[in-house]
Amino acid sequence: MTYSRILGTGSYLPEQLMTNAMLAQRVETSDEWIVSRTGIRARHIAADDQKTSDLAYLASLKALESAGVQAGELDLIIVATTTPDMVFPGVATILQEKLGIPGVPAFDVQAVCAGFVYALATANGYIKSGMAKRVLVVGAEVMSRLLDWSDRRTCVLFGDGAGAVVLGESAEPGILHAKLAADGRYRDILKTEAQIADGGVSGAPFLHMDGPAVFKFAVKALSDIAEKTLAEAGVAQADIDWLVPHQANLRIIESTAKHLKLPMEKVIVTLPEQGNTSAASIPLALDHAVRDGRIQRGQTLLLEGIGGGFTWGAVLLRF
Repeated sequence: MTYSRILGTGSYLPEQLMTNAMLAQRVETSDEWIVSRTGIRARHIAADDQKTSDLAYLASLKALESAGVQAGELDLIIVATTTPDMVFPGVATILQEKLGIPGVPAFDVQAVCAGFVYALATANGYIKSGMAKRVLVVGAEVMSRLLDWSDRRTCVLFGDGAGAVVLGESAEPGILHAKLAADGRYRDILKTEAQIADGGVSGAPFLHMDGPAVFKFAVKALSDIAEKTLAEAGVAQADIDWLVPHQANLRIIESTAKHLKLPMEKVIVTLPEQGNTSAASIPLALDHAVRDGRIQRGQTLLLEGIGGGFTWGAVLLRF
């Protein structure tokens, strides 16, 4: 039987760092207010001339190097993003051109903050079915361009960045189980409703979020899907070496860990220095922990994310 396994990881964060103190100069807020409610202390902001595909490209180069794979050996590119360079073509095809591999199929996945989990589950399906042997999976975002910098409820939360993995064919199990879910009835509590119409922008162009409603939904949804994923895979909670969650809010992360009876020492947290990077947050956290030596080969990881839509999901894997 054919399985898929992560061969290498990579990430990229823009050079510009915006601290809470810097934000407090632009909007009525404070470091204490932000940290107490979110756990965030700083976030990276893309330069004016940087697009999502630029961030994706730099993260992809690191993932390919880590995996020992040449770009020309890829069979597929999947990019998870909600902030594409343009309406179309998608970021994946622009990334394909930058990597210099014309002809390789490439497409975007739009599931907001759950996008990387959706993309990874999709790549796993391609490999298990024999349709691909090596897949580049990227989460990349420039969320800063969707923010109303006068709205302290949202502008303090998000940052920019990209993370990537190379998923490859394996005789041994790597991805053990993936479970995805969505519920469009909750689409209005987290959205950016703008659309291009008749040469202009129709609808609000900024990110809108009902914070309390999102928090309540996220805690329950993430706890439930983590529990179901483990049960369906036949893996005990005690067997998880690391939880790699979407980095949205420290209280959400802590609640999920508590539900899984995992100490925070087993949870990868990059939120304080990066903020919420949407689809990029899970691969960013994964690469960070791989490179600092915490995540080791053979360990069992649970990745999970939730985003507007609402979409959410989990991937259980052996690294």
